Amino acid sequence: MAEFDFQSVIFYDRDGGSTNFSFDNDAFLDHPGTLNDGDGAGDTVFDSNDSFQFTITQEILDAFPSAPYSLGQKVTLDYFGTYTEGGITYVVLEDTNNTDFGFFFSPEDSSTSFGSGLSKTVNVDDVDNSDFTVCFAAGTLIATPEGVCAVEELKIGDLVTTADGRQVAVKWIGRQTVHKIFTPAERFCPVRIRAGALGGGLPRADLTVTGDHALMIDGFAINASALVNGASIDWVPMAELPDRVTYYHVETEAHDVILAHGAPAETYVDYVTRRRFDNFAEYLALYGEEAVIREMDVPRVSSARLVPPAIRDRLARHAAA
Repeated sequence: MAEFDFQSVIFYDRDGGSTNFSFDNDAFLDHPGTLNDGDGAGDTVFDSNDSFQFTITQEILDAFPSAPYSLGQKVTLDYFGTYTEGGITYVVLEDTNNTDFGFFFSPEDSSTSFGSGLSKTVNVDDVDNSDFTVCFAAGTLIATPEGVCAVEELKIGDLVTTADGRQVAVKWIGRQTVHKIFTPAERFCPVRIRAGALGGGLPRADLTVTGDHALMIDGFAINASALVNGASIDWVPMAELPDRVTYYHVETEAHDVILAHGAPAETYVDYVTRRRFDNFAEYLALYGEEAVIREMDVPRVSSARLVPPAIRDRLARHAAA
């Protein structure tokens, strides 16, 4: 069954449905325990349908005097999402009977999680319960003027080579860590594009990207998920993935096309706030505020049924070869 061992807890109050989670008196309580969704053996993912029974202890009441609970009360909490700050991912659960109230749970003790990294308020929009940020898997080789470089080794200021032969500077490398136990399978599992699946020997090696990451094919930006054919392009099975995966995005000054294992793939475009990345604080320290990136002027295909038939047929032939 899906379980999450936590080491510390903090109570929040949204104050009448406010868009901010506000934390109670800056109290960060070391209070180890286990969240269990009760779905039975074989369930490995927390999702929006999961609920949990959480027993109110004296430690909870002492640490959070404004919490509207009594000793020994069993509170039903619904999974709301996850929030990442300072490299730590918190699971967020809300009270089923009063969604103003709930708890953040951390896998770390308070001295290394809430007490040192978590803001006093967290905006609801920054909790990851729906969107998935477009990124490359670690080990993806990006073309540069000096040869290829693993995406996780790129640094701000490094030059990368675009599909049309230009050299552009890396503005930022964003990191996002996702956890198997927190993330629905359709958002946790990336797409694997086998070597040669796109034709012309591309990609030159198996290319793994998240489902919403677009590849450039015949002038279309096509999301990897729309290319899945169950053979040469397919979802990576959950069983092959570790419990925690880190993805990387390459941001340049504009929305551009770079070469990943030789295949043309998009750079970051701000469909999803950079706040979802583990190292968002680094971006703020460098640039002060989030910059808007204008999407490149090409058609985007996000669904398999919208892939042009000529492209779909060509990929099918490569898969059968």
